[in-house]
Amino acid sequence: MFRFLLVRIASAIPVLIILSIVTFAIIQAPPGDYSDYIRSQLINQGGASFEAADAQAKAYAVTHGLDQPIPLQYVNWIWGIVSRGDFGQSFFYNRPVADVVGERLPRTLLLALTCHILASILGISLGIIAATRQYSWADQLISVISFLGLTVPRFLMALIIVYIMVFHFNVSEINSFFSAKYGGAPWSWGKFVNLVEHVWPVVAIATFGGLAYNMRVMRGNLLDTLNAQYVETARAKGLPESAVIIKHAVPNALHPLVMYQGVVLPYMLTGEIETAIIFALPTVGPAIVSSMYVGDVYVTATFMLVLSATLIVGNIIADLLLVALDPRIRTGV
Repeated sequence: MFRFLLVRIASAIPVLIILSIVTFAIIQAPPGDYSDYIRSQLINQGGASFEAADAQAKAYAVTHGLDQPIPLQYVNWIWGIVSRGDFGQSFFYNRPVADVVGERLPRTLLLALTCHILASILGISLGIIAATRQYSWADQLISVISFLGLTVPRFLMALIIVYIMVFHFNVSEINSFFSAKYGGAPWSWGKFVNLVEHVWPVVAIATFGGLAYNMRVMRGNLLDTLNAQYVETARAKGLPESAVIIKHAVPNALHPLVMYQGVVLPYMLTGEIETAIIFALPTVGPAIVSSMYVGDVYVTATFMLVLSATLIVGNIIADLLLVALDPRIRTGV
């Protein structure tokens, strides 16, 4: 198992390097950078002529290395990460990028993991119910829920919920985690309830898509597994139907879902990001949008690098779960 883990980590390093190169190149592809944003801001504010604004923008670009070739900017950025753990300086936030990421990423990961746990538990459970009650009203209802979860865009669901909350329930605090009175207060049950009141739309929307996929895959796999010969043999031995399903059918039907765990964390992250942008929550989503808008390249690149790393980590975790779940894979290792 340990050797298997080392091999997977070693193979992930080149992938991460390639992803960082591609990401940095794509971010730099559009014309302009943060110095152009400074120039436009100075001109729009009316405080400087075009010549003065252009001179200040060029001076800023030289000071922060934005005038250098893109490959050299990438090498300097990567070298800072490898040698000093320095992800660069955020131009827009005027803070180290590590501080910006460290402030927002834990919130995003916590929300994404919460959504993942809920989607896995509910989706697998409902998939088992649908498969064991095929063509019943419960199966039909679960199929409709699965269809809606896989087809309705998450940002559309977020817009609908925002509209209902604002115009029908007069909710005014939708762009923060806490109400004003709980912002700097110590943790308490009241503060936790207030947090849930603010984040439940994000959790519900991001969970819905993963739950729908888990239900659909679990139902299909379990239906195939229930018709397998070893399941029929277990029934012929007189085992209760519940034991046949839980002990024999479900573990083998879980294999595709375990493999899906390799991409589920990035999927949940993107779901949280999309929804958080609509609700303007201080998480990764709005930070990525604002940094891309103003050309804060190191913030955008670092966030993309972290999201790429979660995809790699998710695949490694999925491989380890498969090794633990399937004796044939464990024997091969």
